[in-house]
Parts: sequence; structure tokens; C-alpha cells
Amino acid sequence: MAKLYYRYGAMGSSKTANAIMVRHNYLERNQRVLMLKPRLDRRDGANLVASRCGLECRCNFVEELETLDVTQFDCVIVDEAQFMTKAQVETLVRIVDELNVPVIAYGLRTDFRGEFFEGSLWLMAWADTIEEVKTICWCGKKATYNARVVDGRVVKTGEQIVLGGSESYTSLCRKHWQEGNLGSGRHLPIDSVI
Repeated sequence: MAKLYYRYGAMGSSKTANAIMVRHNYLERNQRVLMLKPRLDRRDGANLVASRCGLECRCNFVEELETLDVTQFDCVIVDEAQFMTKAQVETLVRIVDELNVPVIAYGLRTDFRGEFFEGSLWLMAWADTIEEVKTICWCGKKATYNARVVDGRVVKTGEQIVLGGSESYTSLCRKHWQEGNLGSGRHLPIDSVI
């Protein structure tokens, strides 16, 4: 029986890398995979899913689902699923329940204010299996918040969706998110840490 999986985590928890690796595992077993992302996410270019660690693969857009024959695939994987609408999540539910095709969606649980995105809200409500992809705060505790950083400071007001990566966001534990505390090593280049 197919299931709808929602694998969520704070920014930097390797959700996209995990999605690409799961796709690879299916392909290695001669299974067909439909990789998707919302059209809104064009940070890596159109029709491309790319992780911070360098893994990438081609994809279709979630908005194209109605034109695709999903029965031709053994699995559907969705990256950046928090950007989906309620109706798009309902489509994923139908793919699982009516077509018996498993769907694995990856995304953030909440935005920089600690509030649900539309897609993550409905995935949390309707997914058969919900799994956390973990990462850590600068202090070593589990990071659960996505802090938006502007001019070196944590901000908690503004548009819900502002696309960006490590230059605009960082993952923090709840305590440091509430405090707006980025720690002293926030701007160290990754290669300078041994």
C-alpha cells in the first residue's frame, strides 16, 4: 500500500540531498521516479533540484502534475514542498490513495516567524508518515527554527516567502531563535573550520 511521506527539517538539514539520494536508490533498482518542485523555487534554475553539497538532478514542476501520467512512475518525490498549495497537497493524496504510487515530500515545517507554510500545514495534517530530518544550531542543540538574517540580525517580520540560502537564513534552536542569537561564529566560511 502506497503512503504519503512528509520529511521536514530546518534549513541546512540536507533535505534536498536526501531527496536526490532517494531518487538515486530508486533508479539503481530500475524504478521510475518523478522528481518535482514548485515553480516558485527557481534558485537553482528551472527544472533543476540542487543541494548545497553539490548533488543535483532534473525535475518537473508540481504545477505540471495534472498533465503528467503519474501511473508511469514507481515513486513521486517533491522538494521544497512547503511552497505547495492545499489543492496541490490534495493531488498528492489522490496519487497515493487512487493510483497507489508512493509520494515522498521534503520541506520546511515552518517559516522564519515559526508559522506553517500552506504546503507544510496540509502535509503535516494528511501525511501517512511524518519524519524529521535533523540539523543542529550553532550551540549544538537540535535546530528547529529557520531564522531570516538581514544585515547580521534575526528578523521576524516581512513577507512569508523570500527565497534565499545560507546568505539569508540559518537554523537555530528555539532558545536562540527567540533571542535572535546567531552565535559568534555565524560568518565563518565552511572551509575555514577544521
